[in-house]
Amino acid sequence: MADIRPAWSLPGEIAQLQRPPLLDAITWERAFGGSSGAGVRVAIIDSGVDNQHPAVAGAVREWVEPVVGDGESVTYRTDPHEDLFGHGTACAGIIHRIAPEAELVSVRVLGPTLGGKGTVFAAGLRWAVENGVHVANLSLGTTKKDYFALFHELVDAAYYRGTVLVTAANNMPVVSFPSLYGAVVSAACYEGARSDDPLEFYSNPAPPVEFGAPGIDVRVAWAGGGSITATGNSFAAPHITGIVALLRSKHPDLAPFEVKTVLRTLARNVTGRSPG
Repeated sequence: MADIRPAWSLPGEIAQLQRPPLLDAITWERAFGGSSGAGVRVAIIDSGVDNQHPAVAGAVREWVEPVVGDGESVTYRTDPHEDLFGHGTACAGIIHRIAPEAELVSVRVLGPTLGGKGTVFAAGLRWAVENGVHVANLSLGTTKKDYFALFHELVDAAYYRGTVLVTAANNMPVVSFPSLYGAVVSAACYEGARSDDPLEFYSNPAPPVEFGAPGIDVRVAWAGGGSITATGNSFAAPHITGIVALLRSKHPDLAPFEVKTVLRTLARNVTGRSPG
């Protein structure tokens, strides 16, 4: 167990929540049964993805890298790229483990120090939304208030176009964008979660972060074809992303708010949920 939990993460003793009787028709089998993620495009907006890593197994089908030039003009490179840090590969490996038939899209916006510009991040998110990905994993964010309105606009655009954005809360106790906007599916670590259970997640009874998933001392894929043990909300988010990919694969017409309702209803700490 890590000595210090990332900020916003759920405590080990988490409250049990009651499921409204109106939602009794939502069962684990109806939501996810038989789904493998087929037909779903998942964007990983990060440091790139090593498509040859055994944990990813060639699941990346598209590569995009925004380039912001003078005057904020944006062009996009679409040739295959590598992971400049390892972080994106970690997220991709988690998603692929849960939804092995989902098609991954690597949107590289972070560099070799895992840093980047807000304008490049925004351009990558805009591309994902405008090009119709079904789910986007955002294990990154910005704390700069100057970007509040821009990312709010992009989150709204994703919501109305039907793209589900799964975001990781910042590891520090600071507000970051877009992780705490109401229209995203926000995730943080839950220290009681078992990393060996790919379908385990929890509903947070004390938002703004809505869901908890494994992210403390988890084994993740990394650069160079290997793996490391890591802790961070970054690794809880792709866990939720993979589950959303299963749901969207079986129920492609669900709106983002309906996706959140299903997740809330079937979270492990919700009394009355069917076993999964």
